[in-house]
Amino acid sequence: MIKLYDTRLRQKVDFEPIKPGKVAMYVCGPTVYNRIHIGNARTFISFDMIRRYLSWRGFEVTFVQNVTDVDDKIIKRAGEEDRTAAEVAEEYTRLFIEDMRAAGVQDPDIRPKATEEIDTMIALIERLIERGHAYAAEGDVYFDVRSYPGYGQLSGRDVDEAESGHRELRADGQGLEDRKRDELDFALWKAAKPGEPAWASPWGEGRPGWHIECSAMSEKYLGLPFDIHGGGADLVFPHHENERAQSECACDSTFANYWMHSGMLQIANAETGETEKMSKSLNNFLLLHEVLEQVRPAALRMLMLQSHYRSPLVFGEQRVNEADAALTRIENAVRALDWLLETGTPRGEAALVPETAEGELAAVLDAAALTDRVAVLRANFTEAMDDDFNAPAALGEIFSFVSDVNALVADATALAAEEAAAGRAARDAIVELMDVLGIDVAAAGAGAAYPVEVVALAADLAGYEGDDPEIAVAHLLEARATARAEKRWAVADGVRDGLAALGFTIEDTPQGARVTYEG
Repeated sequence: MIKLYDTRLRQKVDFEPIKPGKVAMYVCGPTVYNRIHIGNARTFISFDMIRRYLSWRGFEVTFVQNVTDVDDKIIKRAGEEDRTAAEVAEEYTRLFIEDMRAAGVQDPDIRPKATEEIDTMIALIERLIERGHAYAAEGDVYFDVRSYPGYGQLSGRDVDEAESGHRELRADGQGLEDRKRDELDFALWKAAKPGEPAWASPWGEGRPGWHIECSAMSEKYLGLPFDIHGGGADLVFPHHENERAQSECACDSTFANYWMHSGMLQIANAETGETEKMSKSLNNFLLLHEVLEQVRPAALRMLMLQSHYRSPLVFGEQRVNEADAALTRIENAVRALDWLLETGTPRGEAALVPETAEGELAAVLDAAALTDRVAVLRANFTEAMDDDFNAPAALGEIFSFVSDVNALVADATALAAEEAAAGRAARDAIVELMDVLGIDVAAAGAGAAYPVEVVALAADLAGYEGDDPEIAVAHLLEARATARAEKRWAVADGVRDGLAALGFTIEDTPQGARVTYEG
């Protein structure tokens, strides 16, 4: 049984989907006025991991994520750049999708845009007015917060102490609109202002408020109630509180059965070592696409998964490097198993253990021990992830398994059928479970993570003319083997030392040279 932490109940609960075997999941998407920063990315990567795990556990997941493509911030940016709001939104929607794909985040099943769902929002607002939960005021429409007794339950705020959830500023930028009956009330529809995008409505030309879009789109594409509503912790109030209120008042139904929120991201100050909020004023504001120019996506995801999705995450160069090194350790285990499966000496079921070229007995892989260990890994991984998607604990199980695998295969060179099968199962288990977390170590196991500098080394020492790091390493090992056979020790040592300087280690075995990369 999967347990998850429900924000509204403030405790872990058993997850029981509305329809057996299916999960309906809505996660708030971006407001597209700029490239997303790594704090946004932390939320999207967290829910991508949760989605992947639910799918791996056998659920049919329908994942909906909206795009807010009309908003004050978009309009402001359009004015600054002498463009239309639609042009700004279109550009940054495209870039958001590019950034998510670059970070290894799967596309949602449905990605509705606010501007394409105006009629749906108007219909929802009309229902709220008819039921006495909203009122029109000079072209605006506001939700009557005090008409909903459950307001504040999600965020844990006392309704009499809560600040307003209304996001729109007056034209002078100095305060909230004063057309409301109560300061707590928030805008469902905003009357048109000169030069701003606007649509026809029963209350005049205008545009939707921020909160109404997610209520309208989640109901349209998932129905009410649906299973999981997710987002960053910064959305609990006012956004999610307001969504819940207006949806439940309009539909006489529970909105979402479970509310999940990811923790916030902080930046580690390289000089002081202290953590601080990401801010342009502190010159530590990091956009995702800029980070990915310096950090490989798998290492960034590894860093983010090493902290529980609900916990604060500290981002800094040292932590990124540590995450990259941890990932490399797992990748090397996959490489070691690939190497063993490719080069291990085949032997018949009844054959004696063969002798190596030096006349020593070749080591035999302990198939039974490895098979048992794979079963333990899978069970422990599942147990960890079933406990509120505890990716750090799940990664800990993988690291423990990698240590055991390294010990079991360190000297193994002879493979009977059952031993090869055990080695393959171990390799596939690592690849599969890391893929559940959204990290492809199969590609890395084939050399995708090798540094590009090895290409130049291969050109200098092995005459390699290509640009593939993996092939470059193969050429260097071949050149070294030839030099050793011809007793040209200086050349052989040059290859070894050159690779070592780049983070490679060469181990000579009866089956040939085995290389590992530590970065």
